[in-house]
Amino acid sequence: MRPTSTSPEPPASVIAVVGATASGKSDLGLELAQRLGGEVVNADAMQLYRGMDIGTAKLPVGERHGIPHHELDVLEVTEEASVARYQVAARADVAAIRARGRAPILVGGSGLYLRAALDRLDIPPTDPALRSRLEEEALEQGASVMHARLARLDPAAAAGILPANVRRVVRALEVVTLTGRPFSATMPTRRFLCPTTMLGLRVSREVLDERIDRRVERMWRDGLLEEVRGLLPLGLREGFTASRAIGYRQAVEVLDGVSTAEAAIAETARATRRYARRQESWFRADPRIVWLDAQAPDLVERALDVVCARALRHDPSTGDPPPPPGGAGAMPDNG
Repeated sequence: MRPTSTSPEPPASVIAVVGATASGKSDLGLELAQRLGGEVVNADAMQLYRGMDIGTAKLPVGERHGIPHHELDVLEVTEEASVARYQVAARADVAAIRARGRAPILVGGSGLYLRAALDRLDIPPTDPALRSRLEEEALEQGASVMHARLARLDPAAAAGILPANVRRVVRALEVVTLTGRPFSATMPTRRFLCPTTMLGLRVSREVLDERIDRRVERMWRDGLLEEVRGLLPLGLREGFTASRAIGYRQAVEVLDGVSTAEAAIAETARATRRYARRQESWFRADPRIVWLDAQAPDLVERALDVVCARALRHDPSTGDPPPPPGGAGAMPDNG
C-alpha cells in the first residue's frame, strides 16, 4: 500500500528529484515530502546563498507548508560555494533525517553537488594559493591556453570540460598538480552510498524554453533588480561564485549602467536556456534516473508509484536500484 500523509513510513532511504531548471523540481519535491513524511535537502548551488531568493527561484518560506528545508541560506554572497563543504553538510542532513525516521528528499539541478551527496565520491584536495595562481594565469593567457595545458596533462578530463569553463579547467589543473593523478580519476562512480531513488523531470524543449522565458520575466517583475541592489553592499561583486550567477550578473550590469533592463532580461533568458541544455546533458548520462513527464496530470502519483516500487527492489548491499525494465523512463534526446 502506498504511504500517505497518514502513513509516513518512508518507502526508500533517499529520494532525489532532478532535472533542468524550470522543470518543476521544487513543487514535486515538496509534494513528495508532504505525502511521505519527508524533509527536503537543497541541491542547487546558488540557493545556498543567503539573500539570493528571487533570481534562484528559491521556494518562499510561506510556500513550504511547514516542511523542513535544509542547505538553503547557508552561505554569504562573499563565500565560494564548495562541493566538498556541501558534501559534508548534505550527507549530515541526510543522516539526521533518516535517524528521525523521515525520508530525505534531495531536490536540485546542480549535478555534481547531487552526486557528491549521493554517490561514493572522495573530494580531491585544494590549495588556495595554487588555485589563485592558476586563475591569474587563466586571465593572462586565456581560457584556450589553459585548456590546452590540461589536454596535455589529462586528455580525458579535458575532453569532458568545455574550454570556456575556466573554473572547471583551473580546478582540474589544481588537482593534477597537487595529486599527480588525473583529475578524471577523481570523478564519482555511479554507486549510491545507500538505497536511493532518482526521479528526473523531462520537459520538451519548446515547453521548457517557454517556462524559462516566463520565469525570467516574472523574476524581474518581482524585484530581482532591487534584490541585487541590496546585495551589492554585502559584497556580491566580490563573491567568486555568487557574482557569476545567471540573472545576478546581468542585473549588476543594469545597475552599473552598461546594459538596459530589456537587454538584461533577454540575456538572462538565453543564458538560462543554455544552462538547462547542460543540465539535460549531465542527467541524461545517468542510467539510474527514472524519467517522468513533468506535465503529466498525475505526476505525483506516478512518482509515488516509482518510489514505492523501487523501495521493494533496492539491493541493500550496494544501495543501487536495478535499471527500469526495458529502458522504461529513458530521457528523450531533445537535440
